[in-house]
Amino acid sequence: MALIAPSLLASNFLKLQEECEMLNNSSADWYHLDVMDGRFVPNISFGLPIVEQIRTITKKPLDVHLMIVEPEKYIIDFKNAGADHITIHYEACIHLHRNIEQIKSLGLKAGVALNPHTPIILLEDIITYVDIVLLMSVNPGFGGQKFIPNTVDKIRSLKKLIHQTGSQALIEIDGGVTVENAGALLHTGADVLVAGNTVFKSANPTETILKLKTSD
Repeated sequence: MALIAPSLLASNFLKLQEECEMLNNSSADWYHLDVMDGRFVPNISFGLPIVEQIRTITKKPLDVHLMIVEPEKYIIDFKNAGADHITIHYEACIHLHRNIEQIKSLGLKAGVALNPHTPIILLEDIITYVDIVLLMSVNPGFGGQKFIPNTVDKIRSLKKLIHQTGSQALIEIDGGVTVENAGALLHTGADVLVAGNTVFKSANPTETILKLKTSD
């Protein structure tokens, strides 16, 4: 069964406590938090103070996705803010192995994210060190975009690499996930689905989360 990580970027920030309590009482598995700096991606979202506040009312893991430059400068701060997983971008890290080791040394799950144009083969030397590989299925920076179809081929390639290396990494898909395509993504090899607008803009978010989770 899929792990579902609703993205709070699509939530109503004026009702953030209510949104978090809804997720607490739903079948969602993780809270996905998109942190953007306006440099690595052309948008700014939220930072440490918001993560700290979310942590006080959440009962499930915080899956923090750092879409920022120089993420190594902020790893400890996000750990202290309550992150359980920290995912950093391959494209933003000069010393990716060192950065992954930094995250893991703090007792957190470590993830690496790939933008749509970045090939899977570049993970060959790091795949056995990471807990999560997040494939961006839209160009990062904004919610509500359409799913990039080539992501399906990337899932297959990544699954093959994981099997070949004995990696235990989970495959997380972020961007354009819907009730309609969730089953195909899971069948291809995805383990975790990030969903923003699909969940928070639906008439019944709790029911939508359950539909995503039970897609086949």
